[in-house]
Amino acid sequence: MLNHIVIMGRLTRDPELRTTQSGVSVASFTVAVDRDYGSRDGGERQTDFIDVVAWRQTGEFVSKYFHKGSMIVVSGRLQSRKWQDRDGNNRTSWEINADNVYFGESRASANNGGSYSRDEGGYANNSYANNNSYSGSYSGSGNYGAYDSGRQQSAPAPSAFAELDDGDGELPF
Repeated sequence: MLNHIVIMGRLTRDPELRTTQSGVSVASFTVAVDRDYGSRDGGERQTDFIDVVAWRQTGEFVSKYFHKGSMIVVSGRLQSRKWQDRDGNNRTSWEINADNVYFGESRASANNGGSYSRDEGGYANNSYANNNSYSGSYSGSGNYGAYDSGRQQSAPAPSAFAELDDGDGELPF
């Protein structure tokens, strides 16, 4: 069986970062996602509001770099949670348990659109996963992180490969 979902939208409010009794960080937030199609009468597209939960470092990352209005891409799994309301009625809530989160827009486009302004430095379309590794688009500057404080970049490391001498024409193995 496969349970994988990817959504892209804007945060409806700042992420709420909490800590469990065992010390595990968890962030919860809601993403407004437009549907790909409008109504039959040509009206506006409908928007779905999807609850998301991000655990551990992913939740801390979301809490630090995203806020209300930020464009976000969430990759994870859809899960249901059963609970009882105050009247004792059984309820079911659906939410995404985030495995990876990505910036949905570059800092420049976010600032031009007026949706947010951050002081942390230049980050663009990178992601953070539960495995504590950064990934994303490589800009050629040698920095893979989600955040660049503006420091001078060092020269790339020398290659681990060396040219072979063609001296005797035989292969080296």
